[in-house]
Amino acid sequence: MDDNGVIRVVIVEDDPEWLAGLRSYLRKEKDMEVVATASGGVEAVKLLETLEADVVLMDIMMSDSPEGLWAAAEIVKCSGARVIMLSSMEEKDMIFEAFKAGAVDYMVKSNFAEIPQMIRSAYANRSAIHPSVAEQMREEFRRLKQLEHEVRVKELRDLLTPTEVQVLDLIEKGHTQTQIADKFVVSIRTVKVHVGNILKKLGGKSSKEAAQKAKDMGIL
Repeated sequence: MDDNGVIRVVIVEDDPEWLAGLRSYLRKEKDMEVVATASGGVEAVKLLETLEADVVLMDIMMSDSPEGLWAAAEIVKCSGARVIMLSSMEEKDMIFEAFKAGAVDYMVKSNFAEIPQMIRSAYANRSAIHPSVAEQMREEFRRLKQLEHEVRVKELRDLLTPTEVQVLDLIEKGHTQTQIADKFVVSIRTVKVHVGNILKKLGGKSSKEAAQKAKDMGIL
């Protein structure tokens, strides 16, 4: 904020019409001023290395690439400006990457009427993620959590031999080690070796606990 209490805003946008429209729109706000503009990420980073700004409105897609993500990360490193990412779409991957780059908020351009308040909130460090964006973030976290679970299940399944999986399945169904030995026509000692190997791989204090874990994770 300058000496007159005005929030200094920089707009980074490669669409001349959108840039002109947004600049004109913000000009109506008495508590903020567009102090500079840039049409590309590299230009924006160089600008913010010397120019004092409070908030940067950063377009994600420039020159047909998500150049704004790189520029946002660089600006966060070299200045104290808070970055709000602007996009024409709500894409989970883009939203996730924007916050990883250090953005404090993400706005779909069609919601431009909300931009002035977002600028004020960002400057005051009170940014609350837009509800639609928050839902996209939650969905992405759920997807990543599911992916992490699937990778973990595959790792454990790959550790187990086909015989060990069969032994676990029978234990989970309530068979005793003696019954399993009879079913496979092997000694009880062989079954105990299988159970010992299973416990080493899956953990657990007992074969039943290991079998329950395997069932819960979807291995069985």
